[in-house]
Amino acid sequence: MPFGAEIGSGGVRFRLWAPAATSVDLEILADGAAAGDVGTTDRDGVRSLAMRAGDRGWFELVTASARAGSRYRFVIDGGDRVPDPASRYQPLGVHGPSEVVEPAEHVWSDVAYRPRPWHELVFYELHVGAFTPAGTYRAAIERFDDLVSLGVTALEVMPLAEAPGTRNWGYDGVFPYAPESAYGEPADFKAFVEAAHVRGLAVFVDVVYNHFGPEGNLLHRYAPQFFTDRHHTPWGSAIDFSAREVREFFIHNALYWAQEYGVDGLRLDAVHAIADDSQPPVLVELAERFARGGRATSDGRAYAVLENDANATHLLFAYAAQWDDDVHHALHVLATGERDGYYVDYCEAPARLLARALCEGFAYQGEPSPFRGGTLRGQPSHALPPASFVTFLQNHDQIGNRALGERIGALAERAAVRAAAAIVLLAPSPPLLFMGEEWAASTPFLFFCDFEPALAQRVRDGRRREFAAFAAFTDPAVRARIPDPGTPSTFERSKLDWAERDDPEHREMLGLYRDALRLRHDMVIPLLARERSAAEWSWDPQAPRAFRVRWTFDDTSLAVVAQLDGVAVAPAWLAEPERGSHLFAVRGDDGAADPGTIGPWTVQWTVDP
Repeated sequence: MPFGAEIGSGGVRFRLWAPAATSVDLEILADGAAAGDVGTTDRDGVRSLAMRAGDRGWFELVTASARAGSRYRFVIDGGDRVPDPASRYQPLGVHGPSEVVEPAEHVWSDVAYRPRPWHELVFYELHVGAFTPAGTYRAAIERFDDLVSLGVTALEVMPLAEAPGTRNWGYDGVFPYAPESAYGEPADFKAFVEAAHVRGLAVFVDVVYNHFGPEGNLLHRYAPQFFTDRHHTPWGSAIDFSAREVREFFIHNALYWAQEYGVDGLRLDAVHAIADDSQPPVLVELAERFARGGRATSDGRAYAVLENDANATHLLFAYAAQWDDDVHHALHVLATGERDGYYVDYCEAPARLLARALCEGFAYQGEPSPFRGGTLRGQPSHALPPASFVTFLQNHDQIGNRALGERIGALAERAAVRAAAAIVLLAPSPPLLFMGEEWAASTPFLFFCDFEPALAQRVRDGRRREFAAFAAFTDPAVRARIPDPGTPSTFERSKLDWAERDDPEHREMLGLYRDALRLRHDMVIPLLARERSAAEWSWDPQAPRAFRVRWTFDDTSLAVVAQLDGVAVAPAWLAEPERGSHLFAVRGDDGAADPGTIGPWTVQWTVDP
């Protein structure tokens, strides 16, 4: 790793890119100093050593005064004391010193592990801090067997980069190389990955390469070249990926998670917010190098998933898949009837948009988006295989970015949730579940953070202003009841209550998820290993909330027929009899719909032959 602290035969090599600095000193907070080091020691035992200035703003020092466990920081031009931006561990948080880590100390026992083929993955998104009462890496391991029995094959962990305070979603991280210390030490996360692999679970880590968090980021003081005024993001100045050192900082971070922690893949957050006019684009180079240095799909694409609101399919020839918001948004409108915000794009014929997205990848493939003022959104996606799109009924964004953090079970009737889940769990695209979804958890997932007081107040006030445009929150008194993200109770309310699974109502939903995922592994996944030869969808404006989609793999077809409303309908396309044998079904009534109709909240899966 070209950045940070690296243990070698001659001691520890420290490297810092500080192009705006004239001098950089290394302070080692651990006791003692090796013979031959030239430096000073203050009354508190802090060892100060001058670093050698190199080319292009690099400063470097190799010293035997440091070892694994030594805490250190850099002194910029005799003034500011800053942690290492490539720190492997921040034991005291974003404002504390960095700690030297020896990666080779961990002896891996999962050497025989090999990740499943991409089409076999069933993702489970979790937030380490809210996943269990203890909220640690090692506590999470205790629940892995539950996920295996559910049918999950891949964990997608919300961002782990060290963020301010002890509770945060992770998207405010400022130390991309340092696993969040609130959840445990680096060795604990390695144990997390190892325990997952032993059970056949792949591990994906969510990474944020579009910005640094607002508290604890000191790069502007000594490396303002990390940023550019040519572009702007929702979080301020954009990261300048045209600078080779900046580009390498993030590409090596991707490789670091794969090579040092053994993770199987990444989920790249909001790549539509990465402003980059360099050549080749950083996302292309990152994918190429990650495919060589990390895991790769069978066709050589990076084992990585994108979040990309632009629906830009050209990146999917380098990456394994993209989160498919179109499927979620259409399902959400059908289940809840909501029309606020971006859901306005899906209010007109949501079942038609859902059918197109399930069949072709995206619902918006270059059409104007009402939510975006008529701007064209998306690129054609019909030529891409279903495995290129990760679909979901819930995720952290779609729950936690709501004012009150409600899961869909608090917004829609149970029959609607069951029908929507049955579509996601058995469709050819890899499904993603959000933690607790499988038993219809009643706990919310709220937006929470732990910033310093002034910033915490700005976040609280800004969040309440944000929702003023929504019909339900026009009243200031109602907005005042939106939970304060900085209050510890907001985080505590977001923790899963695993005891709920034993309640009959929750147990029934858990049974549906287990049954559907068992059939996915037994019947659907074998089809996905074949070549897809065709896909088609049917929709009738006279029955606007019903649709049919059929995928053909070699000579076998998988089909779904759905009516996502509380009434029975007889769409014109139903005159063509459905062929094949029954695979799975959910219904919102007693199942006694009249012949030639589809009953309310019905989803029927068939396989032919």
